[in-house]
Amino acid sequence: MTAFTPAAIDVALPGSSRHHAIAGVRLHRHRRPAPIVGAGIPRVGTDVATVHAAQWAVSDRQAALLVCLPMQQRLTSAARLALAWRAVTRSPRRTFLDAIIAHVTDGAHSLGELDFARMARGVGLPAPSRQSVRHGPRGRVYLDVSWDDVGLVVEIDGGHHALALNPIDDALRQNERVVAGDRMLRIPVIGLRLAPKEFLGQVRRMYGVLRARRAC
Repeated sequence: MTAFTPAAIDVALPGSSRHHAIAGVRLHRHRRPAPIVGAGIPRVGTDVATVHAAQWAVSDRQAALLVCLPMQQRLTSAARLALAWRAVTRSPRRTFLDAIIAHVTDGAHSLGELDFARMARGVGLPAPSRQSVRHGPRGRVYLDVSWDDVGLVVEIDGGHHALALNPIDDALRQNERVVAGDRMLRIPVIGLRLAPKEFLGQVRRMYGVLRARRAC
């Protein structure tokens, strides 16, 4: 995995094992260690390692990063990661990682339309027109969230948006909406968990600007 340098090496041990403290190594005891894969130095699979790293992270933000990177770099799959997480019976980050792993493995579908509408109302926005349909040169375009009264569109990007050729399709769709006169804001679905106040504040300010212009 690239784009992350750990501050220490994390080592998981059976609960009954003897150990010695070593500088730069953090020990974690497990009553039931995960299965070992491959030959050489004993190690677990990438999916299990991802789940371990997220639980041992120093912050929720780092935990989210350590879930996203292996998926974005295709070191594991959504199905394997979800299966590894389901095998965890106790976690100090259960609620948070439930949401993050769902976002990464299921994209924007993991954040329901009613969830976003509730978050929008929490910052004083009116109910959006969810899953609006537009027509463009490439056929029908389904928008995640829109406020048709002011021409504001919000696209909630799941982890799959960064994979393969998806950025090209996203850019074409966004450009078509801008050419048609809409204003579009993009929000990574994980961003709604890590920085909801900041992202929703931007939506609220943009809605206010567009409504004021329409009133002139």
